[in-house]
Amino acid sequence: MFEHHGDPTARSNALEVEVGARIRKLRKSLGVTVSELAQSASISAGMLSRIENGYTSGSLSTLQRIAAALNIPIASFFAEVGQKRDATYVKAGQGLGIERRGSSQGHIYQLLGHQLRGEFAVDPYLITLDAGSVTHPVFKHEGVEFIYMLEGVMVYQHGAQDYDLCSGDSLFFDSDTMHGPIELKELPVRFLSVIVSSKG
Repeated sequence: MFEHHGDPTARSNALEVEVGARIRKLRKSLGVTVSELAQSASISAGMLSRIENGYTSGSLSTLQRIAAALNIPIASFFAEVGQKRDATYVKAGQGLGIERRGSSQGHIYQLLGHQLRGEFAVDPYLITLDAGSVTHPVFKHEGVEFIYMLEGVMVYQHGAQDYDLCSGDSLFFDSDTMHGPIELKELPVRFLSVIVSSKG
């Protein structure tokens, strides 16, 4: 697509396209719209669109805000294959809000990080359920899931089995079987959910 031939301008344009493509790919993999990510990063949707399409190179501060909104290190935008990955750090209450496909009404998902490399996608979430949350097992997706209860009490169904979960309890299961909370006994319910699935 681009011929460098030692031309620094061509190299710069190619880098803009590569960085933009990485941002767009990650955003889409999370099911986040341009407007949603732009709002989380405190930039305009137009600016984010231009960055994603390689028409402009965002300033370092702009790229840092995008990286923070996606909960990834800014180095991930420039990393070469095989380079050691930095850690993801998310301040309390600053996880990216996600509306997962198939999620029930009133289920608040906060994405706490995202695995960018390797054969598997790894997505850790902080999930909050309150009085307005719908309860019935409607979730079914590829991979496996691990949940760890932080607060509250709920009955969680996986297939034909029901589990009473309270603070400190955990559950690990194949997530291609119908699963989800069917009764909220003590509110609010807060738990960590780590979903691992194949990228293939």
